[in-house]
Order: sequence, then C-alpha cells, then structure tokens
Amino acid sequence: MLRLSPCAEIIFRELEFTDRIDAYAKMGFSACEFWGWKNKDMEGILRKIEKNRMKISSFGIDPFLQIVDPKNKGAFVKAVEETITAAKKLSVTTLIVTTGKEMAGVPRQAQHESIVNSLKAAAPAAESAGVTLVLEPLNILVDHKGYYLSTSLEGFQVIKETGSKSVKLLYDIYHQQITEGNIIQNVAENIGLIGHFHSADVPGRHEFGTGELNYRNIIQKIKETGFSGYIGLEFLPLKPSKEALQSCIDAGKGVCD
Repeated sequence: MLRLSPCAEIIFRELEFTDRIDAYAKMGFSACEFWGWKNKDMEGILRKIEKNRMKISSFGIDPFLQIVDPKNKGAFVKAVEETITAAKKLSVTTLIVTTGKEMAGVPRQAQHESIVNSLKAAAPAAESAGVTLVLEPLNILVDHKGYYLSTSLEGFQVIKETGSKSVKLLYDIYHQQITEGNIIQNVAENIGLIGHFHSADVPGRHEFGTGELNYRNIIQKIKETGFSGYIGLEFLPLKPSKEALQSCIDAGKGVCD
C-alpha cells in the first residue's frame, strides 16, 4: 500500500501545529510526518492522531548530531534510543537520520566510515524496537551547502556497508533530481534499500505540477517496484495549502491508497 504523507512543518502553517493534523484528515490523508520531536507537544499529537485515526509516518532524530565525526557515535546511539522511546508512544516505526556537515581537512573516506560505524552501533536498538532508521542525502547545490551526504550512490553504499535490515535510505526525489537526476532507474534498481520517500517539484521545492518532474509517472513506477510505504510531501506551497495538497492527491489518484 503506497500512501502520501504531508509534512506538518511546512503545509497548513497558518494553523496551530496539532490542528494541521485535523486539516490533513479532512482531506483524506491517513498519515502525516514532521521533523524534530523534542520541540513538539507529543501528547497533543497523540490525541489528534487517535481522534482522526491517523498515523505519524516518520520524524527525525537530533539533526544537529554530526555522525561524520566518530567522537559522536555514543551520543548518536543515545539519541536513537531516546527517539525510539518517544516514537513508541506514537507507534512510529520510521526515524530520519542526517549526517551533518562535511568536516574540513578530514578525508571523506574517514567521514564515510564514521557514518557507517554510527549506524552499525545504533542498529541493534532499532532492530530490537522494530523501527527503521532512514538516512537522508540532501542536495548541496541549492539548499544544504556543506552537508556531507548528497548522492544516493554513496547513501546506498552506506546502507550496504551497515548491513542491517533496520537501516535504509530516505530517498528524497527533490534533492536527488537536483543532485543526480535519473530518478526512476535509481529508485527501481535500489528499492530494497529504500525505507521512505520525500517529494517536491524542481525547481523551487513546491507542490507537484509546478516544475519539471512528472510525479504521476514517478509514483506509478514506485508502486510497480512493490514498495508499500510512504511518500512524504515535503514542499513549500505556492498555492493555498489545501489546493497545493490537492495537486498531489490528483497525481497519486488510483495509485496511492
């Protein structure tokens, strides 16, 4: 079952945070997601998702932890364990990991190995809890200059080297279109390593239909791989939020449940 999941950080921002969940439910979404959890009213979120019979598809582990630095491995494992505890309260099983910025003067291979080692150290906690850690590459050409992990190629290699079924890639279609393109082939060839998707059109990071990506076709091809998770809608609306989300619903009509 392939499903769409609006990002509550940036869509319906005119509403109070937990009220955005009501707005997504009224549009027919069965899930939504957000970024960090420590600054959120987790009890309020729980009440809203229970009321609307919705799920939280994912949220993030501390984005300020630089796992490119081996000194942070212990802190990362602790952050994963704390986040798993928070995730259990909302029945969330997908947790987002970022690498941090590239370290000046340190060989990339050393930073790559540090990421792998941190993920390996955290994997047993994820496996025991039944959650998946999803590592996110970001583009460094437009939005995240200096970030370490930009290509899906290296991201997939990290996942392979980590060697845990509970560690996969978050494939952000927007970021990878900017970074390397060839979206459909890269996804199809590596779908077993992907645990979650993010999406927005290019350029501008806006809703579907505002740029160069054929999201109707991309979503159909993802479904054909047998992927049964979520495509997060992580865009900055140009139109009013409801209209912008409707363009995504229309693109997935008959494909997404």
